[in-house]
Amino acid sequence: MKKSIFSVLVLAIITLVSTNATAQEFRDLDKSPMDQAAFPTSYKEANKLVKVTYSRPQLKERPVTKLAPNGEVWRTGANEAAEITFYQDMVLGGDTKVEKGTYTLYTIPGEKSWTIIINKDLNVWGSYSYNQEMDVARTKSDVMLVKEPIEAFSIAFEEDGSNIAMYMGWGNVVTKTTMTAAK
Repeated sequence: MKKSIFSVLVLAIITLVSTNATAQEFRDLDKSPMDQAAFPTSYKEANKLVKVTYSRPQLKERPVTKLAPNGEVWRTGANEAAEITFYQDMVLGGDTKVEKGTYTLYTIPGEKSWTIIINKDLNVWGSYSYNQEMDVARTKSDVMLVKEPIEAFSIAFEEDGSNIAMYMGWGNVVTKTTMTAAK
């Protein structure tokens, strides 16, 4: 009898210790969740031409210019700087060739246009360590104002004739950057 009580007690202690040893503490959902946008946009299409990985900050009744000030280099989202991957050589804005690879995607917001920056420096937090000497390409995107505000910063792609259009939208601002596969 003593032996079986002892065995049950040992088993209970082992179970308690092993349960605590393997329990995980998971963080709550991020306030600016990570997302991806790609072209072709179909999730079933495996052969992508371009993909952007970025975090999606929310306005929460704040103006876009407070979170992404005009005239200042911005990480293009929240948290880590956004990364853009080109799966083949691309031409941005009709005249700037970028070799296939993964880059950081920075922007400089403005009232009438945004500067889109492709930069070689990877795995960076924010734009605090932005180094212009690592820029591969810069192009301008005109600002379009929309009536319905966009709460969460968003990036989307769509076919635009023989080009690919990358749209960035937040608040009442939408920008459009064209790109095409290099020949």
